[in-house]
Amino acid sequence: MTIEKQKDQIKPTDLGKDHVCTLELHNDDYHTFDYVIDCLIEICELDKVQATQCTYLIHYKGKCDVKKGSKSYLLPLRRALAQRDLKAVIK
Repeated sequence: MTIEKQKDQIKPTDLGKDHVCTLELHNDDYHTFDYVIDCLIEICELDKVQATQCTYLIHYKGKCDVKKGSKSYLLPLRRALAQRDLKAVIK
């Protein structure tokens, strides 16, 4: 199933207030800034400014919260980032 189909099935509004999770992206020494920015724009639907800010936070702080929502909403996003060889975890 493509990421677009998965996004269509689960909306961020499907989450309960008590089940809010965070998608956290971690730094690595392999990928360029542009690669990470492009992945955040395409997969997490961030705009260019948000994606750039997240990428700088990841670089300098080691990680950044890139999206919030239910676990079922964030799981396809985490998998898509992992397929792009980026380390993301749901907390």
